[in-house]
Amino acid sequence: MTDGNTGTVKSVETMFEVIEVLRKRDGARVTTIAEELGLSKSAVHKHLSTLRNHRFAVQEGDEYRLGLGFFGYGSYVRTRYDVFRKAKPLVRELADETGEMVWLITEENGMGMYLFGDGGSLDVNVDSLVGSWRHLHLNSGGKAILSRLPEDRVADIVDRHGLPRRTEATITDPDALFDELETVRERGYALNLAEDMTGIHAVGVPIIHRDRVRGALSIAGAANRLTEERLHEEYADRLLTAVNDLELNLTYR
Repeated sequence: MTDGNTGTVKSVETMFEVIEVLRKRDGARVTTIAEELGLSKSAVHKHLSTLRNHRFAVQEGDEYRLGLGFFGYGSYVRTRYDVFRKAKPLVRELADETGEMVWLITEENGMGMYLFGDGGSLDVNVDSLVGSWRHLHLNSGGKAILSRLPEDRVADIVDRHGLPRRTEATITDPDALFDELETVRERGYALNLAEDMTGIHAVGVPIIHRDRVRGALSIAGAANRLTEERLHEEYADRLLTAVNDLELNLTYR
């Protein structure tokens, strides 16, 4: 059955809602899912049985969790991005050199996704962020990407996804965002001064290949180490050099 208002298939929409509950809760019982989504237990059970039969869900007692069936598809999709394959060793090199977190982010449908990361010398579980979505205005990599998109596309992204606040420093005014993106275009890099997470600073540079923004690299760390001055005078230049090498690699190898 198709939802006449959205043009989507209702049963498929419900399946994705079930999957999201399993992800968000790190596993759940049929009753819990049914109550959260306002569905009958029999309907939830059918969706879970379908997922389990195709290895996208695993049943442990009376609880279900997401299965490894998703892993193969996720790995396949990520490796199709040549920017991931080319940037992966560079991310590790930068993390080893700086000791800070280094991220590769890309944009899809107006949101940013962490494709790869390395925690450097920090005791950080980067896997918890890899594969997660972020609003692009919140971090340096996202703002770097936005700075190289047409202004009407940025306006559409803001209209669609909004500018939610994460900290007191988050940009939530569209005019302020467009002003900052102009600054980013002029200097070639974006800063994140505790806009996504209190106490974390970062610098990001867009990756451009064949006149198209392919993503961004960023270096992030504690604000007391990555001061605004150091981001401007040290880390920005290092990142610009690294991205220039990456762009050449994407073009000629």
